[in-house]
Amino acid sequence: MNFFTVMVCSLCAVVAVHSVTFLIGYRIGRYNVVDVAWGLGFIAVAVVCTAFGDGDRQRQVLLLALVGIWGGRLSWHMWVKSAGKGEDPRYRDLLGGDFSVPHVLRKIFIIQAAATWLVSLPVQRSAVEGPTPESLRPVVAVGIGLWLLGMLFEAVGDYQLRRFKQDPANKGKIMEQGLWAWTRHPNYFGDACVWWGLWLITITGWQSLATGAYPVLVTYFLVYATGGRRTEKAMAGRPGFADYQRRVSFILPRPPKRESP
Repeated sequence: MNFFTVMVCSLCAVVAVHSVTFLIGYRIGRYNVVDVAWGLGFIAVAVVCTAFGDGDRQRQVLLLALVGIWGGRLSWHMWVKSAGKGEDPRYRDLLGGDFSVPHVLRKIFIIQAAATWLVSLPVQRSAVEGPTPESLRPVVAVGIGLWLLGMLFEAVGDYQLRRFKQDPANKGKIMEQGLWAWTRHPNYFGDACVWWGLWLITITGWQSLATGAYPVLVTYFLVYATGGRRTEKAMAGRPGFADYQRRVSFILPRPPKRESP
C-alpha cells in the first residue's frame, strides 16, 4: 500500500475515534473526554500502519508496540482522572461559554483530530519505507531511549500527582514533590520526549528529516495550545502557585531554585 493510501486510511481511523469520543462527550455533558481520545487516536494510526503498510515489518511492529504502550497508559490515566468529574477548566476557557455543537467541534475535536493525524505522519511514512540502514541503527537506539525517558516522566509524574491528591491533608496545596520539584509539567515533558523518540525511530535517510516539523508541532500543542500554558492559566491565583512558578522550571527539568533566606 502506498503512502497516500496509508494517509487516507489513517485519517479515517482518527476521524472515527474522535467522532465516537465527541458523541460520548455530548451525551455525558463534558468534552474533556477528548483527552482519552488523544492516545487512542495514535494507537488507531499505528494499527492501520502495521496492517496495511508494506514497509519494514520489524520497524512497524516496534512502533506499534511503543505507541500502543504509551497511548494505552495515557488514555486509561485520563479516563480514570476525569471519571465522575466536571468539565476541565482548560476546555471551559477554550470554549468561552459557547457549548454549541459546531463550536465544540471546531475548537476541540477537529483541531485535536487534525493534530493527531499530522503528528503521526512520520509513523505513517515509516510504514511504507524499507529497512533502517545499518548506519542509522544508533539513531533508533537513541529514539528508544528517549521514549523510555518520556514514559518514565509521564507515568511517574502522574502517579506522584495522584498520590498527592489522594491525601486530604494536601487539599488546596501545590504539588512540588518528586518530579514536580524539577519541572512544573513532567507529564507534558514526557509526552514530548515520547514523540521525539518515535520520530527518531522512523528516520531511514536524509529525506526523513523533513518530517521533523511534526514533533515540533506536538511540542507546541503540549506547551502552548492545550497543555502547559492553559493549565497554568487555570491555576493562576491559587495560593503558592506564583512562588512555585518562580522556583521550578516550566517544562525542561532542572534542579529547583533555592528558597530565599
